[in-house]
Amino acid sequence: MRGHMTTDHILEMRGITKKFPGVIALADVNLSVRRGEVHAICGENGAGKSTLMKVLSGVYPHGTYEGDIVLDGEVVEFKNIRDSEHRGVVIIHQELALSPFLSIAENIFLGNEQAERGVVDWNRTNSEAAKLLARVGLTERPDTKIVDIGVGKQQLVEIAKALSKEVKLLILDEPTAALNDEDSAHLLGLIDGLREHGITSIIISHKLNEIEAIADTTTIIRDGRTIETLEMRGAEQVSEERIIRGMVGRSLDNRFPDHTPNVGDEVLRVEEWTVHHPIDQSRKVVDSASLHVRRGEIVGVAGLMGAGRTELAMSLFGRSYGARVSGRVFKDGKEIELKSVGAAIRHGIAYATEDRKRFGLNLIDTIQHNISASALGKVARWGVVDRTEEEKIAERYRRELNIKTPTVSALVGKLSGGNQQKVVLSKWIYADPDVLILDEPTRGIDVGAKYEIYGIINRLADAGKGVIVISSELPELIGICDRIYALSQGRVTGEVAREDATQERLMQFMTMEKDVTAR
Repeated sequence: MRGHMTTDHILEMRGITKKFPGVIALADVNLSVRRGEVHAICGENGAGKSTLMKVLSGVYPHGTYEGDIVLDGEVVEFKNIRDSEHRGVVIIHQELALSPFLSIAENIFLGNEQAERGVVDWNRTNSEAAKLLARVGLTERPDTKIVDIGVGKQQLVEIAKALSKEVKLLILDEPTAALNDEDSAHLLGLIDGLREHGITSIIISHKLNEIEAIADTTTIIRDGRTIETLEMRGAEQVSEERIIRGMVGRSLDNRFPDHTPNVGDEVLRVEEWTVHHPIDQSRKVVDSASLHVRRGEIVGVAGLMGAGRTELAMSLFGRSYGARVSGRVFKDGKEIELKSVGAAIRHGIAYATEDRKRFGLNLIDTIQHNISASALGKVARWGVVDRTEEEKIAERYRRELNIKTPTVSALVGKLSGGNQQKVVLSKWIYADPDVLILDEPTRGIDVGAKYEIYGIINRLADAGKGVIVISSELPELIGICDRIYALSQGRVTGEVAREDATQERLMQFMTMEKDVTAR
């Protein structure tokens, strides 16, 4: 399956450093990719993998980073994506950039139209598209709309589009995260076949068995630095454990407040919870998941990108995500129906979203209005909100949660990420739920604010609430949770008590799946 490898390098990235305000995303990263190989890039969420590829493809233009990109032996300075594509570097992002209501052919040649004197030649467009579709193994007609094909086929259309640009170096960011086993195997087989046509691929993936199956070389990135590059086809076979060790090998220090749990009776039990994708309804996003949480307990949910963590939480919160949702939910031992968000809130279940800017807060309204929003009935008499009472309550949370703002009548959009997150938590604490689901509660927040939020989570548990924390950061889950469930491809693959939890153990459960091998 693997042809003769040359030592000729198509790409070298030297000393790449990329800073955002207050954050060093990449620190002196080095990467060498040989011509004609499949080179995997591995690392935890937030390690800097996607940032590095955005530097390479010109999403972050030359001048916004330090270091050199050497392509085909020549230093290149890409100002934008068009520059990098002109040199045969094409990136396929995790969020596919196809226009759903245009045809496959229109998408393939968007911005690169098959035209004579400004008039599109549709015969040529469709016949060229058909040739490219054949190369990626798609039998769909070129005039089929994107909205009418599944995610796996859309991924192949993206590759066909890359081939139309005469790609030399193809970058795939989490290409199989949203795919089922069959589509994943087909895609991996295709990437494997591209090398026969002289195309080099860089693949960012969490799925270690796929990396084992297809990669010639794997570079591990951790905390914005390149840790090591492993030869996958060397004398010693590189194991998944070896890659995991590289991905998570860092010490845990005192970033978490001490907490002694006081665990009571079971408050929530979920049995055989299954959720289908809202558009591609043949795909299970959550697959027969069962879990429970007791009063006073902090329960973690660990999983890689595409594992179904947020989908599980949102579907439990009054079916705010998904189609064909099935399973049973018990609250304090009694079965309940959660057919709407209102029903979930009435049953004492709250969900603090990972996307606080879009769904968690009204950024153009005040802090006090945001805090009272989930339980207006508590500050209203005869349908009229008592603004004095509302302000008093907001002021209490400002003090208790240390929200850094001179006044609660300030707009939420003006606050820092950490303070916005405290407003989200205030809103739900005020609603006084029995179960609080926190989705990535510390995403995009600095270390000091994280510590304060961990303290708030501990206080919620001490008040007898059941708290479920979803996080991409394994040290965080190990640091604050009493028990952790691991999710992989929508299934609960493991349950680990706090004292048994290690990053390696969780990562093994999180990467557990049916065998997928490149065909």
